[in-house]
Amino acid sequence: MSEEFYRIKRLPPYVIAEVNAMRAAARGAGEDIIDLGMGNPDLPPPAHVIAKLCEVAQKPDAHGYSASKGIPGLRKAQANYYGRRFGVDVDPETEVVVTMGSKEGLASLATAITAPGDVVLAPNPSYPIHTFGFIIAGATIRSVPTTPDENYFRSLERAMAFTVPRPSILVVNYPSNPTAETVDLAFYERLVAWAKENKVWILSDLAYSELYFDGNPTPSILQVKGGKDVAVEFTSLSKTYSMAGWRVGFAVGNRELIAAMTRVKSYLDYGAFTPIQAAACAALNGPQDIVEQNRLLYHKRRDILVDAFGRAGWDIPAPRASMFAWAPLPPALAHLGSLEFSKQLLTEAKVAVAPGVGYGEDGEGYVRIALVENDHRLRQAARNVKKYLQSMGVNTPGQSKAI
Repeated sequence: MSEEFYRIKRLPPYVIAEVNAMRAAARGAGEDIIDLGMGNPDLPPPAHVIAKLCEVAQKPDAHGYSASKGIPGLRKAQANYYGRRFGVDVDPETEVVVTMGSKEGLASLATAITAPGDVVLAPNPSYPIHTFGFIIAGATIRSVPTTPDENYFRSLERAMAFTVPRPSILVVNYPSNPTAETVDLAFYERLVAWAKENKVWILSDLAYSELYFDGNPTPSILQVKGGKDVAVEFTSLSKTYSMAGWRVGFAVGNRELIAAMTRVKSYLDYGAFTPIQAAACAALNGPQDIVEQNRLLYHKRRDILVDAFGRAGWDIPAPRASMFAWAPLPPALAHLGSLEFSKQLLTEAKVAVAPGVGYGEDGEGYVRIALVENDHRLRQAARNVKKYLQSMGVNTPGQSKAI
């Protein structure tokens, strides 16, 4: 009875939870922690979405079990979104299923299509569900790079040539969490051709589809001709409409994969609360000005972060999309490693970030910084970081300049 359960033994300690526990303890002790660790939007959802939630929740018949695959109106609203945003024709009956956030969707599809011993190709570093959703389902992970260059495709070819059994699933995530890297449609065209040639399913996580910067809209893999033959794509309302806690997401694409996922979900859940699904319809079908407003706000925060931290002595590459910056450790402190650096930043600078090693071994040497505090707090974080760097003997440029 003392032995660990099979699936629990396959899960390592959640590294990021260690920093999260320290942050909670510090806040519990009354310390003012600037939390740039978790990607939890600090903005409110649109007012009309909240109004719709309240309206439908008042109806006596809105509190029973809902539809596991999502109410028809919400599946149609998502299909319409794909039509107007990507020019992709989607059948709401057979090519859309509503999920409880993209995270649950990925886990449910992994359960539906993975057999013990299957090999899944997943990026490293990556958001934990991209690997552990399949590990929990019994699969083995073979890592591929996150950076979408020629080495990426060479790694795919090596994986197919030297892995037994041959990989059957590839997970992609652009804009990437945590690295914020992006791809163009040509990348997806090449990837779809590769997947068809090698008989591999592609699961695309597009949770940050609307948080793109510098006027470069994020493409969808389903825009590729024949993309739906091999791919399913996950999206979410969490970041787009600041509805993270509502847990509303979607899987869209290949009918065979959608059918498998729908069948498994029918055994696992009864779907999200109906008033939440109705409110999600209001988000997708209603005024979209909030999407552009949020995009501009995150863009502004990105620029403030990069500028203020740079003047504090920590050069951070400007992300082209998402709500994160993927920051290499200051060279003079790289020897600390991402976990120890994150702990020291929390303790000494009162700034919480996520250690890169929590996203895979190739994340070592980086931290993920979330753009979830306002302009004033980001500048305060930079001032705190500057003091910490100076205390560690790091030369900071322009020490006389205000941040």
